[in-house]
Amino acid sequence: MDVCEIEKIINDAIKLDELHVAFDGSQCKIIAVADLFDELSRVKKQQLVTAPLAQVIKEGVIHAITIKTFNTEQWKRDKMFNLPL
Repeated sequence: MDVCEIEKIINDAIKLDELHVAFDGSQCKIIAVADLFDELSRVKKQQLVTAPLAQVIKEGVIHAITIKTFNTEQWKRDKMFNLPL
């Protein structure tokens, strides 16, 4: 599995303003940006992003995930500190 496949899975399931993914073969790092995160708890944000990946996680393709979520205003302020992955 490569970064493009992971991005497609997430983008097909969630409407995001921006998505950044890094994947080294087992560890996946994700930055997701959308205003829909404003209304969610930290746990719900994580669940929303990991849910589309449940099958590949179950299959062991992805062993560990680090997720950072931002609304658009937070991302404008914090992106210089979070990129590149």
